Amino acid sequence: MDETTRLIRAGAPAHSHGPAPVTTVSPMIQKGSTVLLPNAAALYDDTAYVTYGRGGLVAHNALKEGLCALEGACSISLYPSGVAALTGAMLAVLKAGDEILVVDNIYKPTRRFCDEVLGRYGVATRYFDPRLSPEALLDMASPATRLIVLESPGSLTFEMQDLAAIAALARARGILTLADNTWGAGLIYKPLAHGIDISVQALTKYVGGHSDVFMGSAAASDPVIGQLLEDGILNLGWACAPEDAYTMLRGLRTLEVRMTRQGQSGLQIAEWLSQQPEVLQVLHPALPGCPDHDLWARDYSGACGLFGFILTPAPEAAVNALLDELKLFGLGFSWGGFESLAISCDHQLPNRSLLQTYDGPVMRLHIGLESPEDLIEDLRAGLDAFNRARA
Repeated sequence: MDETTRLIRAGAPAHSHGPAPVTTVSPMIQKGSTVLLPNAAALYDDTAYVTYGRGGLVAHNALKEGLCALEGACSISLYPSGVAALTGAMLAVLKAGDEILVVDNIYKPTRRFCDEVLGRYGVATRYFDPRLSPEALLDMASPATRLIVLESPGSLTFEMQDLAAIAALARARGILTLADNTWGAGLIYKPLAHGIDISVQALTKYVGGHSDVFMGSAAASDPVIGQLLEDGILNLGWACAPEDAYTMLRGLRTLEVRMTRQGQSGLQIAEWLSQQPEVLQVLHPALPGCPDHDLWARDYSGACGLFGFILTPAPEAAVNALLDELKLFGLGFSWGGFESLAISCDHQLPNRSLLQTYDGPVMRLHIGLESPEDLIEDLRAGLDAFNRARA
């Protein structure tokens, strides 16, 4: 079946049979911490039965089935947020004395976890340039290197890595790979199919799609790794609410149509921005002529609505004037929902270890489901305010 059909059908409730069959198109929401077992033997048979509600009930299992279909995975582990998925997956495969190599454009909360938490438990972190070649990256590895953490493209400046090449070289060295694939959402890019060991995404973003629920997932194609992830969830006590699992499954059903529309609108607006005199450069790998476009064209089946651009040099007051003038773009740090968002990025960039300089202020847009023509008009008004403020 086509992927659109699989995402609509995966995790659908089984048809009921009886004198008055009732079948709904979505799973039931079971609200319960206590699970009643059928007999005494089942009390301690956690290989065949869910013995406690925290392990997930009908809605959770339906969502896992749908995400397995999306990611091409043998197992999916659910976490109460995207950050929890990233940190939980790392803790599941790391131990004291290990080292991790982390791409320098990584999501800020992931960096904070590496810097402020992992080090306290004896795990060392080293950062690498996101455009370092796969061979040079693996040359950095030491005997203690256990995991390489990737994010491609990065969610602020959109550099990409060759995940397939990195995964192949890492596997030959016995090193695991983890990719934050929230930009690709498991739809337009599938890390497991390219050899990555653990594919993580913030379901909060595109799978949820409506900016009203938190959740994250970690997908694995190796059952051994999948069991490590599940053991980590059990030991750390993670749990997701059944209502949230239900809402995520609902979002999964429309992921393809939403993401296609947002990707198309994003490219239209990125092309328009590339022609504006106030814009020095657009940071969108799916736009021809942008950095890493060839890598995107090789591996991705589409684009999402998140990208960046660099303004001509101007003081922060002019950047703020642009943002404050916007009427359709909200000012917020999340993305992946139905609404368009805008932020300035310069305050976040100094957090990186390998500082890069940019020729002007760095901005980020998330393109929602509004009319792209209306969004372009809104951006033009913002750029006019930018010009007035820097005059």
